[in-house]
Amino acid sequence: MRKAILSVVAILILAGGFYGMVKLSNREKRQRPQAEKVRPTVFVNPVKNDLIPIYIQESGRLRSKNRIEIYAEVQGVMESSRKEFKPGTNFKAGEVMVSIRNNDFYANLQAQKSILQNLITGALPDLRIDFPESYQKWDNYVKNFDMDKPIGKLPEPSSDKEKYFITGKNIYTTYYNTKNQEIILQKYTLRAPFDGILIDALVNPGTVVRPGQRLGELIDPSVYELELAISNSYLPDLTIGKAVEISDLTNSGKTWQGKISRINGRVNTTTQTVQVFIEVRGKELREGMFLNASITAKPKENAYEVARNLLVNDNNLYVVEDSTLRMVPITVVHRTTDTVVVRGLEDGLQVVAKPVAGAYAGMSVVVNKNAE
Repeated sequence: MRKAILSVVAILILAGGFYGMVKLSNREKRQRPQAEKVRPTVFVNPVKNDLIPIYIQESGRLRSKNRIEIYAEVQGVMESSRKEFKPGTNFKAGEVMVSIRNNDFYANLQAQKSILQNLITGALPDLRIDFPESYQKWDNYVKNFDMDKPIGKLPEPSSDKEKYFITGKNIYTTYYNTKNQEIILQKYTLRAPFDGILIDALVNPGTVVRPGQRLGELIDPSVYELELAISNSYLPDLTIGKAVEISDLTNSGKTWQGKISRINGRVNTTTQTVQVFIEVRGKELREGMFLNASITAKPKENAYEVARNLLVNDNNLYVVEDSTLRMVPITVVHRTTDTVVVRGLEDGLQVVAKPVAGAYAGMSVVVNKNAE
């Protein structure tokens, strides 16, 4: 009897446990309420194709248009000059920049002048007898001979016979040797070819200067050139003398007016760009400044301008149709730093005006027509 009672109790416990398990399972199977899907808000602008003005924006480094590298052609010790040969020193045209000691060479030149003078003087008696019509001009040449001044041009012979006589006296050879030494003497003193400022100096007084040695560099600070690399496709829009607006990239707001001075005739085979040089003047300009140039090009017809960061894979844009994103192909016809000018959009299309995080074609969105 006892065993029967225990068996009944065990069966009841098992049944109760099974019933409870079924109830819990049914409760788990109840559908949980789905969270409402949030649609992103996008800003759009209606497309209106128009004539878009085009500005070629390029940057480059400023360089002086007139510049000269200073090299020595003779050897000697550099002497001190009135002005220091150091970067930042200004020189006027014709002013001495570098002076090289020339004592030995000057003495040799004076000796050569004396030889020439003696040769002509020795030929005067024969000239008086054989060429009386030419004697006076050679006599005047000797009388006006000044050892401290450059030698004058020799008198022209009146006949071939006189010319042969002068040649036989070795006067012409001595004259041209002397003239050559005078030219070399001038190279011991280097003068500024134009008003300029020294931007590089590699020697100091007391330095032994050798032929071919680079001494420094002089530039003209009154006129500069901005070198740009512009796409070959814009060549039809570029002409010599075309006005260009130059601006400072340091956000100082300063601008200058320049003009195209030169256009290279060769296209870079790697970048397909052409060197264009912009001439510009201004007191605040300095060698080496990095400036931006804006050149007006031919406007693009039937085009639309959008922000550059809206491009998808460089040749697509998102538009909204029936609250859904759709990707449309476009053709980029011009690029600037922040925007692109495109073709291929139909008037009235609602183009996305601001980037949408995680955007994809077919995304359901809420439209906000105020893109500002």
